[in-house]
Amino acid sequence: MVKRYELTEAQWRLIAELLPGKAGDPGRTGADNRLFVNAVLWVLRSGAHWHDLPPRYGKWKSVHTRFARWAKNGVWERMFEALIKDHKNEYLMLDTTLVRAHQQAATGKGGTKTRLWGVPEED
Repeated sequence: MVKRYELTEAQWRLIAELLPGKAGDPGRTGADNRLFVNAVLWVLRSGAHWHDLPPRYGKWKSVHTRFARWAKNGVWERMFEALIKDHKNEYLMLDTTLVRAHQQAATGKGGTKTRLWGVPEED
């Protein structure tokens, strides 16, 4: 049974080989990539804060740190570029019915600074 916001077996098979940290990859082997991706999807699709991440996904700070590292290294973009080729993959569709903006989002300052989504700005 797939929990709300989590990947199905078919969706996981599409992305599993695209993610870093597999056995045989250089560097450290990632601890349960599927659980990590499901944790990120839970935060993004629920609109909750990182610190509200359910304990079944691990420590929110560790998940967020890994999320930011993957964003900085372009992992998410590479994964979405590969998945977007499958026009039947409805899970890639993120819109306002799935992701809530914070109330302050409508009144925030504009700017031209490029920012990776979900990655905290450096001061």
